Amino acid sequence: MTPSGTASAPASAPLFVALALLLLLAAFFAGSETALMSLNRYRLRHAAKAGQRGARLAETLLAKPDRLIGLILLLSTVVNVVTPTIVGIIAFRLGGGVLVAAGVVALTFVMLIFCEVAPKTYAALHPERLAILAAYVYTPLLRGLYPFVWATNLLANGALRALGTSPPQSSHALSGEELRTVVAEAGAMIPQRHRQMLVGILDLEKVTVEDIMVPRTEIVGIDLEDDWDDIVEQLRQSQHTRLPVYEGEIDRIVGVVHLKRIVQVLARGRLDREALIEAATAHDTYFVPSGTPLHTQLFNFQRAKRRLAFVVDEYGDIQGLVTLEDILEEIVGEFTTDPATMMHQDVRSEADGSFVVNAATTVRALNRSMRWALPIDGPKTLNGLILEFLETIPEPGTTLRVAGYTLEVLQTADNAIKTVRVRPPAARGAPPLETG
Repeated sequence: MTPSGTASAPASAPLFVALALLLLLAAFFAGSETALMSLNRYRLRHAAKAGQRGARLAETLLAKPDRLIGLILLLSTVVNVVTPTIVGIIAFRLGGGVLVAAGVVALTFVMLIFCEVAPKTYAALHPERLAILAAYVYTPLLRGLYPFVWATNLLANGALRALGTSPPQSSHALSGEELRTVVAEAGAMIPQRHRQMLVGILDLEKVTVEDIMVPRTEIVGIDLEDDWDDIVEQLRQSQHTRLPVYEGEIDRIVGVVHLKRIVQVLARGRLDREALIEAATAHDTYFVPSGTPLHTQLFNFQRAKRRLAFVVDEYGDIQGLVTLEDILEEIVGEFTTDPATMMHQDVRSEADGSFVVNAATTVRALNRSMRWALPIDGPKTLNGLILEFLETIPEPGTTLRVAGYTLEVLQTADNAIKTVRVRPPAARGAPPLETG
């Protein structure tokens, strides 16, 4: 009797059903593994907090990835062992040993295409759909097969330790740079304005008060050694609500006067030097080190209930002044200063497309207001940026190119550059530095 009789076909029907079921299971295991591992964990966490049961189950499974992988591989191994056996039996019954080799080849092709590539590709494109369904399937299976999964993981983790590798831990914390990338790639999900604000918050830890402070040479204050009529006129014309009060030079600071406290006395003409000094010394002067990060200083302002601080170096000399508004502008952009005012005071547009800039202006302020991209990882002012590149005080007429921007020194005085003509790059690809 040959193995390929007609009675063998009905007898093989249950085997064909079992084979089809095993192939479906193999495809499900392969696809669900890819779906669960490629799932967006933060979106999953949001769905779980919103009350979706499937999301909560998936999050619980992914909290122990070694157990989940052990379960999936255990089931896949059983399927991958049983499936070739059934194919061999079917092939032998239908055609004897001749069809066994052909059955193995056909099974390899079917499992590669329909049980690996296709389901994993679908799972990578639609991870949420398959992952939630898989969570309902794997949760009871993990409970029922836990002893086998535990034994499998015990052996696997032991092998990892022998190789000097710790067992896998579920950790999806993002660094600041990674979070910045997530925000930048959010696209239409987060408006551009909001993305800029979020990136500004993340950048606070990389920027110090020295980067945004008003340099000491530009601090507007009241010199008690000036004529009293000039002091009164300065108080009346001041555009600031708080003014430093000092004697002769800013390092001899007396305090900070809040115009709201003296405006009525000033209007009545009863203000004198003693009353001004008393108002300025009503609160202790607030000093901060020059290297303080902005996010730290923001909390310091909140804790001390202050809005203004003097930035000092390691010798205690005042280097500049920083306000709460300066820090907030790093997050939300200019709001206390009119950009047009800055253009009038520090930047003047020329007919040829260039700009004449006050060299004492900070590079960060120029980048923010003019949408430029001058280097900010070095000197704080445009004057310092040019001096760092040239390593000498240049003569008027000296030109250089920094990050594609052509800078021409127009005026120097008192060992510093006063004004610079800036020509923004017309095209990309300019060399980083040229002098002439």
